[in-house]
Amino acid sequence: MHRPRILTAIVLAAMLAAACGPGGGASPSPTAGAGRPSSPAVIAVVEPTQGQVVTGDTVHVVVSLQNAKVVDTTSTHIVPTEGHVHLYLDNALVYMQYSLQQDLPVKPGTYTLRAEFVAADHAPFDPRVFSPQVIFTVK
Repeated sequence: MHRPRILTAIVLAAMLAAACGPGGGASPSPTAGAGRPSSPAVIAVVEPTQGQVVTGDTVHVVVSLQNAKVVDTTSTHIVPTEGHVHLYLDNALVYMQYSLQQDLPVKPGTYTLRAEFVAADHAPFDPRVFSPQVIFTVK
């Protein structure tokens, strides 16, 4: 009685898996594939500070980067000491630029912020280079 539904579900799952696999049209995961280089970079969120209370509708974010530099071009030529900064607000990617400073729009609430130094192709290094998380509040 339920056999056609089960068969349909299996066929749809197989088609979805094939579409997401190599050559299937979907972008590969940033961590997919072997051979991602490591980076000596050390990244930290300098501003806002841990526990800071911010007023207004933007937060000014300042990131420090050691042992590497931010480059303003996207490239598949990966150099472990060159890349971009990604910012995550409450684990959602909110920024992908070529700077160590950015104003982010915010609403009242408590947020978790962290930065990641990624390769020039915007994919992560292996292991990933994350800052410690900073929790701040907007009033």
